[in-house]
Amino acid sequence: MAEKNLGSKAPYVGIVGMGYVGLPLAREFVQRGAKVIGFDINEKSVKKINSGLSPLKHIPSEDIKNMVKSGRFHTTSDMTLMKKPDALIICVPTPLTENREPDMTYIVVTCETIAKYLRKEQLVVLESTTYPGTTREVMKPILEKSGLKAGKDFYLAFSPEREDPGNKSFRTATIPKVVGGYDKKSLQVALDIYKYAIDKTVPVSSCDVAESAKILENTYRCVNIAMVNELKQLFDRMGIDVWEVIEAAGTKPFGFQKFYPGPGLGGHCIPIDPFYLTWRARQFGMPTKFIELAGEINTSMPHYVVHRTLEAMNDRKKSLKGSKVLVLGLAYKKDIDDVRESPSLELIELLRDKGALVDYNDPFIKETHKQRKYNLKMKSKPLSAAMIKKYDAVVISTDHSCYDYNWIVKNSKLVVDSRNATAKVKNRKKIVKA
Repeated sequence: MAEKNLGSKAPYVGIVGMGYVGLPLAREFVQRGAKVIGFDINEKSVKKINSGLSPLKHIPSEDIKNMVKSGRFHTTSDMTLMKKPDALIICVPTPLTENREPDMTYIVVTCETIAKYLRKEQLVVLESTTYPGTTREVMKPILEKSGLKAGKDFYLAFSPEREDPGNKSFRTATIPKVVGGYDKKSLQVALDIYKYAIDKTVPVSSCDVAESAKILENTYRCVNIAMVNELKQLFDRMGIDVWEVIEAAGTKPFGFQKFYPGPGLGGHCIPIDPFYLTWRARQFGMPTKFIELAGEINTSMPHYVVHRTLEAMNDRKKSLKGSKVLVLGLAYKKDIDDVRESPSLELIELLRDKGALVDYNDPFIKETHKQRKYNLKMKSKPLSAAMIKKYDAVVISTDHSCYDYNWIVKNSKLVVDSRNATAKVKNRKKIVKA
């Protein structure tokens, strides 16, 4: 990006990946007058967005339609156009391998593609969550295969995404943006770009610090959620309601933050990011026992929910094997359509392994699609009183606000509640918390 483009002139921004991170970011840039080109390899998604339809529940199609009508936004799978924007912002997945090691395939392939078209004065920013050192050690060498040098011919930075789909209290523009540059000039160029779309930027001294900040945010949540998940199991044995305990502790005005248990962790960040850090720590000869233990507790929670379901059915002289079970909610948290790493997927598989006949309902997810680990090939079952009465157990995995829990309990034989969704239901005889 040439020096003359800095300052008051709106930037031309390329965003690689039109998903849960890239599309909301594109919206902020376009709404504030910038020109944006979105890059995505999914032709179906490209056509949908260009026709003014949103692929994401929490992004209204009206917003996409207005973005397209402005003439300042379109999406493409033509990567040769990467040479045009002032900045290229990478928003691609960073999953784990089966051995819980970082899978850098998407970042590597994206950087290799950018290197083919990279030109002088362009800014390249990674937003995908990763381990400290990725920008310097993985991205920089690949991008420099173009013959251009970072900090001299092009600019390089890391700025972690902080998306929280479904959270109506914040949007991309209002969440402070941590930005770390490869060098001082890269940092300044990145700050100048982001200031067009983000209300507040937070500069840090390096890409490594920015990468570490994101890992810390999600590890902090992972560890605290693991603690309450473990306490949920302990308090259950003691006949104590963990949710009541958390609310009571939360009345303290200092020194305590409420975290809630559940059927396991979901989303692209909390179940994955801490393992990026543990992998990196091993390279420095330091085991991160605390983080790994938290990961083990959280990943065990679907098994706990299934065990509680089995116990509850045994108490009613029913075998889980051969019984019909309805899982309510497929998304990893309420009121969204995101199933990435959702514990509901494992719940279904575990219940099937026990011999149960499993269906699901989710008003936002009409059918399952193939993922790296799961291919359930299921469709959401419509809810009716007659339909619910056919199931031996209803397992609440996602506490969507649109569910009428009084009605669900009334028409169910047994409700296994992993989210405390039935807290206000007065008739508790059919309810078992898990």
